Amino acid sequence: MRVYLSYAFKETFSNLWRNRMMTIAAVLTVAVSLSLVGSALLLKQSAAQASASWQQGTRVTVWMASGASTGEISSIKSELAQMPIVKSCVYTSKLQDYNEARSEIPTSDFQVLTVADMPTSFRCTPTVPTDALTVISTYLHQPGVLTVTAPIQQIRQMNRAIRILQVVFLALALVLLLSATVLILNTIRMAIFARRREVSVMKLVGATNWFIRVPYITEGFIQGLLGSAVAMLAVWALHTWYPLHNEFALDTAKLWGTNIVVLVVGVVIGSVGSAIAIRRFLDV
Repeated sequence: MRVYLSYAFKETFSNLWRNRMMTIAAVLTVAVSLSLVGSALLLKQSAAQASASWQQGTRVTVWMASGASTGEISSIKSELAQMPIVKSCVYTSKLQDYNEARSEIPTSDFQVLTVADMPTSFRCTPTVPTDALTVISTYLHQPGVLTVTAPIQQIRQMNRAIRILQVVFLALALVLLLSATVLILNTIRMAIFARRREVSVMKLVGATNWFIRVPYITEGFIQGLLGSAVAMLAVWALHTWYPLHNEFALDTAKLWGTNIVVLVVGVVIGSVGSAIAIRRFLDV
């Protein structure tokens, strides 16, 4: 076993050096392809994170009538606190709503308002933006409620845009991954085609398929590993030198997660690609 492993590693590194131009081509193919895949995955995660951030900022306001009784206000407050689709609610008094209106309404219109005229309100954050519609339908005609408002159109546009972004980035990552697989497979096939006579000779002198196959699989593994390492550096450089801002910014943990995916995919593609490419030359 030790002799076989020694032969396999010796043959692997000998092949890598003897065909170093093809090795460099394979490594660069893996690196470029997986750099694009890693970048697409980062963008998809950024879109998902922005979605979560925007969801937290969605607000539904339950406006109480100016003449609502204390019991009606307490009842609405209790129901909102027990509603599972409502993440949190903040009660705003008449004076607070009056001061807020002062900064938003033109002075000429504001002069006719008094604190007594202002409604109290509950500013609520739903668990997900689409739950705002349920909150509106539930409380719009409740006793003591004047109206319920929420940026419904903006919520629909936001959800539509986020879904489109996530689908586009996921499709882009899958297309790039497929392209990377095809390019790597063709590169490895070209390298093995140049050594088809060696494979034929080994087969004719009695070498088993796995005896022939292992050095090539190890060679593909190393090519995939080196290409993945370069791609990981490229993804890290993109994250560091061109950081996304605000809600699109990703933390280090997600960067490492993406790089681990890039590493695993590169190693698997290199190994499996070599195993597939060598198969056609084993039947002599």
